[in-house]
Amino acid sequence: MHSDNQTGTAAGPSIPIPYDIPTSARAYGWMLGGKDNYEVDRSFLLSTLPSFPECVDIARQNREFLFRVVRYLTREAGIRQFIDMGCGLPTDNNVHQVARRFAPDARVVYVDIDPIVLAHGRALLADDDSTTVITGDMRDQKAILDHPDLVRLIDFDEPLAVLFLSVGHHLTDADGPARVLRTAIERAAPGSLLGFSQVVADDPVRGAAMTAHISGGGVPWQTRTPAEVDALFEGLEPLEPGLVNLVDWRPDADQPPLAPVDPELVPYLGATELNKGIYEYGGVLRVPGTEEG
Repeated sequence: MHSDNQTGTAAGPSIPIPYDIPTSARAYGWMLGGKDNYEVDRSFLLSTLPSFPECVDIARQNREFLFRVVRYLTREAGIRQFIDMGCGLPTDNNVHQVARRFAPDARVVYVDIDPIVLAHGRALLADDDSTTVITGDMRDQKAILDHPDLVRLIDFDEPLAVLFLSVGHHLTDADGPARVLRTAIERAAPGSLLGFSQVVADDPVRGAAMTAHISGGGVPWQTRTPAEVDALFEGLEPLEPGLVNLVDWRPDADQPPLAPVDPELVPYLGATELNKGIYEYGGVLRVPGTEEG
């Protein structure tokens, strides 16, 4: 869970920090071993896991997917600039760190609506001229793409990667997700790519129950079926192996380990092996006919 439930624009960091409702960035960070969360985040997650124990595995599988995707984009696709929508709190192997492992000249713009993400990100990147973090609501793509800090680092005349990793479920149908997800990639130069993932449920009834529980806690959420996700990308072309369960997207056991989870979350590790109907689904896509060269 990356993006957040506060309103705002990419104009500035004046959004108050919510202490009385959970935020997805903080809950997601806790599942990755992070410490930047509050009792409200932990309590909400612990109320969710008995019914949806897969969430811990899903969050961690998505983080492993991030490493493989960014490695592919830099090493094989030649991408040198990234926009990470709904980036979440900094943790190990963030996009800019993975990208620079394979391409030292990579440039990254992080976008999130949680003001805590902005504060931590700016501290982390204070001396980094080729990476920045901005406050933005990913539903307002124009404000994000016109933000002066993004314009400073991202050249739309060169191929870029737009990442919506584990945030698709925060875009409800009322948000016009198909438009949100393709705005940047359709503006971008040939050779640009879109990385995407979101939580899906094979059983629509269980997916609806998950949606009701999480959105009822104050976090905008819509669990979709794989077919419903596929429909969002009509007209875009997935790269091999297509849109799949993330564990099946170019799997590779030889990647950096994640931080250990909090002891309270340990009982939920491995739940996706027992319950295979809810999982993170995604891949990498492009606009057909726009391959560079």
